[in-house]
Amino acid sequence: MSELLFFAICFLALALTLCYRLWRGPSVADRAIAADCVDMLTDMALILFALYSHRGIFLDIALVTAVLGFIGSTFIAKYLEGKL
Repeated sequence: MSELLFFAICFLALALTLCYRLWRGPSVADRAIAADCVDMLTDMALILFALYSHRGIFLDIALVTAVLGFIGSTFIAKYLEGKL
């Protein structure tokens, strides 16, 4: 197994452990941070898998999910501040 695939699986395992914090977070801010971290770890796993498989479509998917994750985090932050 390639190192790229190994680390992609590790990133996905870390994202799954963060899903617990996303589900049981003590506050809304903790859940928002966990969701952002899950998004980043999933994007990293997609990038590593794209490098492993030599397919560019996974890079496109990672780019789209990163942009959507940033937009979602921005909206959540504005909502928590009370400006939305």
